[in-house]
Amino acid sequence: MQHIYKITWSIRAIVYKLIFGSFGFPGYIGKPTFLMNARHIYIKSRVRIFPGIRAECHGRGTIQIGDNVSIGQGFHVIASSDLKISSGCLISGNVFITDTDHSYSNIETPVFNQINTVTTTSIGENCFIGTGARIQAGTILGNGCIVGANSVIRGAFPDHSVIVGSPGRIVKRFNTESGEWERVRASQH
Repeated sequence: MQHIYKITWSIRAIVYKLIFGSFGFPGYIGKPTFLMNARHIYIKSRVRIFPGIRAECHGRGTIQIGDNVSIGQGFHVIASSDLKISSGCLISGNVFITDTDHSYSNIETPVFNQINTVTTTSIGENCFIGTGARIQAGTILGNGCIVGANSVIRGAFPDHSVIVGSPGRIVKRFNTESGEWERVRASQH
């Protein structure tokens, strides 16, 4: 009885396979809140998406989600170019990821009437993104990065970094020689 929701979500995934660019199996999806240009969303196999996803593909933008990804409830993603979430990622609830910024340079024109700025955003393999994190346009996360809960990040972060805060900063890096996570001083970024 406790797995009935997974069965329902798996059936939903079969239906959504018809409207998405691709949806690999096995995998499941909870009830979405909003989907824009779902034909531009490409999901590989063993992807688990909890309810409340809001996925927007503007223009020719695409969202690509790799194999074996788990996405928590209330996920919001906006793509105006090719936004990629690589295999093995764990994304907690209420996370926002975008490659699109609103422009506000013309003070006489409402922000929503100004041209958006689009900057490549990608999430490397095996990343963990904590609850409520905001991944802003132009963020490149290397493989194995950890983003702390409620962090707001923008920029390029090397493999195996722990990023926390607002604005996000690296506080730990994995040392492959010692096999341990090590603290990073502010001057070492």
